[in-house]
Amino acid sequence: MDNNKIISSAVIRRLPRYYRYLGELMEGGIQRISSNELSTKMKVTASQIRQDLNNFGGFGQQGYGYNVKSLYDEIGKILGIDHTHNMIIIGAGNLGQAIINYKDFEKRGFIIKGVFDNDMKLEGKTISGVLVRMTDKMTEFIMENNIEIVALTIPKKCAREIGKIVADAGVKAIWNFAHTDLNLPDDVIVENVHLSESLMRLSYTIANKSK
Repeated sequence: MDNNKIISSAVIRRLPRYYRYLGELMEGGIQRISSNELSTKMKVTASQIRQDLNNFGGFGQQGYGYNVKSLYDEIGKILGIDHTHNMIIIGAGNLGQAIINYKDFEKRGFIIKGVFDNDMKLEGKTISGVLVRMTDKMTEFIMENNIEIVALTIPKKCAREIGKIVADAGVKAIWNFAHTDLNLPDDVIVENVHLSESLMRLSYTIANKSK
């Protein structure tokens, strides 16, 4: 793939879907698949699939289709899932605990190394084997454990301050569940997860589908 080529965000959003469907095909013992067959499963046109994959070199053979495992592995490399990423959770409440308990994180190469909170009653306790530490230990922990990703599951009133602290400590990406936008340097990737906005989009879709 040409590293200088700009890939559209729509293509990037579809890659995890390709990866998931190919994983399901592998589990079902399917060894190869055509773009037409894959389009039926994904509800995306065969032409769109070919265009998407051609951004990264193609991978298919005319008259043969795609080798499922090879394509799965290649998309995994593109997504960076072929190597692990250390992450921490900041906020040991219900949402933070739910993320820790989600077992697919490790399968996808995301290793939760620690969870941080400012409630001293939680210090030293474990959540699914992950030790709870106090937030004043974050910076040191991030630097010593090569933490690349932080999930913020804390109230918005302190999210901006904590976001700046972890960015200054060297994290590459923040998964932001706080209901506020973070003002951080451009080299820090921020993935905002606004649950309320998702619910409103879902409500809109349901309401308009019935018309």
